[in-house]
Amino acid sequence: MTNATSSSGHYGAPSVADIRTWLTGRRRRALADICDTFVPGSEGLPSASHLGVADAFLAIAEANLRAADRRQLDALLSLWDSRGATLLAGGGFRRFGDLPQEQRERVLLSWCDSRLPQRRAAFQALRKAATTLSYILPAADGPNPAWDSMRYPGPCGPVANPSPREIEPHAVDGDTTLDCDVCVVGSGAGGGTAAGVLADAGLDVVVLEAGDYLDDGDFDGGELDGYSRLYLNGATLATADQSVGLFAGTCLGGGTVVNFSTSFRTTDEVRAEWAELGVGAMASDDYSRSLDAVWERLGVTSDQSWPSRREQVMQQGLEALGWHVDHMPRNVRGCDEAVCGYSPFGCLAGAKQSTTKTWLADAWRRGARILVRTRAERVTVEHGRARGVEARTSDGHQVTVRARAVVMAAGAVHTPALLRRSGLHNHNIGRHLRLHPVTGVAGVFDEDIRPWEGVMQAVYSDEMVDLHAGYGMKLESAPFHPSVLAIYAPWRAARQHHDLMQQLPHLAPIGVLLRDSSEGEVRVDRDGQPVLHYRLNDFDIGHVRTGVDGAARVLEAAGAKRIFSAHKDWIRYEPGRGRGREGFLDEADRCGWRAGQCVFTSFHIMGSARMGGSPHDSACNPEGETWDVEGIYVCDGSTFPTASGVNPMITIEAIAHLNASRLAQTLAGR
Repeated sequence: MTNATSSSGHYGAPSVADIRTWLTGRRRRALADICDTFVPGSEGLPSASHLGVADAFLAIAEANLRAADRRQLDALLSLWDSRGATLLAGGGFRRFGDLPQEQRERVLLSWCDSRLPQRRAAFQALRKAATTLSYILPAADGPNPAWDSMRYPGPCGPVANPSPREIEPHAVDGDTTLDCDVCVVGSGAGGGTAAGVLADAGLDVVVLEAGDYLDDGDFDGGELDGYSRLYLNGATLATADQSVGLFAGTCLGGGTVVNFSTSFRTTDEVRAEWAELGVGAMASDDYSRSLDAVWERLGVTSDQSWPSRREQVMQQGLEALGWHVDHMPRNVRGCDEAVCGYSPFGCLAGAKQSTTKTWLADAWRRGARILVRTRAERVTVEHGRARGVEARTSDGHQVTVRARAVVMAAGAVHTPALLRRSGLHNHNIGRHLRLHPVTGVAGVFDEDIRPWEGVMQAVYSDEMVDLHAGYGMKLESAPFHPSVLAIYAPWRAARQHHDLMQQLPHLAPIGVLLRDSSEGEVRVDRDGQPVLHYRLNDFDIGHVRTGVDGAARVLEAAGAKRIFSAHKDWIRYEPGRGRGREGFLDEADRCGWRAGQCVFTSFHIMGSARMGGSPHDSACNPEGETWDVEGIYVCDGSTFPTASGVNPMITIEAIAHLNASRLAQTLAGR
């Protein structure tokens, strides 16, 4: 946890001694009791307390949660430890920690099944943290013992001869002022591409990245290390009601370092839709040329999409049904399928063509200065025009960048927050948030699947991609490590959850990736930090239900002996027995599809500062420049007018390529 970043700009997890100053011993005991109820230990496996889950939980919370969220956690644990709270939850007039396991489980389930979404949200946050940490924390004397019982090999370890680093970040040893043509905030798909294009045009570029520079030799495939060092808020980020868990990169290269290397071009239908919404360039030859340039620079191909057993199962089921299936286009060179399944925690083979390997390396070779562990605080504005960026390094040094223009590419979570902190007032900033929510269905097979193995994504299906007016879902698979199963797996009792986790080697998951019409919002709290609000509408829930049914059909056709969903209830069926898939869907409907009822995650965060033809319905003009302030150009996924419907990396890079090329021409003419 040494490199986890917090929303307040502090870096690194606190020590246990620091945590004790935040929570009293009584509240910490309550948390330990909760964690031990979720994972009490059995059959020789350690309990959550034995693994130190509560201390790890609090360290992550201190390093990553907003101050308001920490206060809520403190209040929750204070309430939980009271006799009155236990009485209201059906546990009698005794403290939670004094109850036997069975009664403590009933108390937890009263929160899980509550009619109040706030109680369901609290349960889900506690469940995910307690169970996930219990399966990824090492023991004091070696690997997590659960790995042996699940036949999970654990991290594969660092590669022996990693490729040399291509970038040398600009060192900052004290308060610093830098002058340049363009300051780029963020280094992911948008910021990295923009930096490469602008530097190639001969402009002086400074890139600010809040995360660290980590490359092949820094990765070992470990889940805990990967989440804490590479993901925004240590992978704890979620919508305010916990309805969707959010995963975004926070390192040099951003999401392109941790994504699944899936590379889809913007579809013609979406391009036409966005053109009708005021961004005419999306339907232009210029945008097509930018798509081609990105495709070429990233070396996208399907030649290295070798289906693992996990995806062979999906392909087998799709073909048995006569449904669409194709090989996945991916931005990799020299992929090693022996370690590729661990690439969500950093590509050990150096095969993934992230912006660190491509556009940022290009920019650095052309003289761009790249600062890491440097968080932008606000854009400086004079007389209605951007003049630079104020930032601060992880060790407290002030960095002032004076620039002729600012490219905003901090991602669809932080870009709108930074715009608000910089004094922009357009009412569309933060609105129109889209997430591509993903839920899943998993099949249990008699044979070994070992779902953590193989390339990250090798096949997909567009059978249900257009259910109505261009909206529907893709069916995709992805590596299933213990933490991923713990996030999605229902918990109705410690024993039930333990038994399900033991099935990991036999699972084949299928993800249902929704193109959402639902809209959320990124708001800013009193500390200037982003808070995400999002709710699926009935139209999208209908599509999710159809997608879950379709994924179950695929697994059934592939020979699964049991199929289960990601609902809070243990909803499953055995093909050929009982009411089958019809009964399965009826149970899912009774459980529900909203916050705290069905688990959703999102790797695609879009639309919170969208482009358009008017300040009345967009935050930026068609070239990405904000309506409020001249010289601020947004070049990340927040520019999307609606959801892309496909994994968005190529679209983000193409928009950044096009609009950065235009910006270079504009600056050259001044």
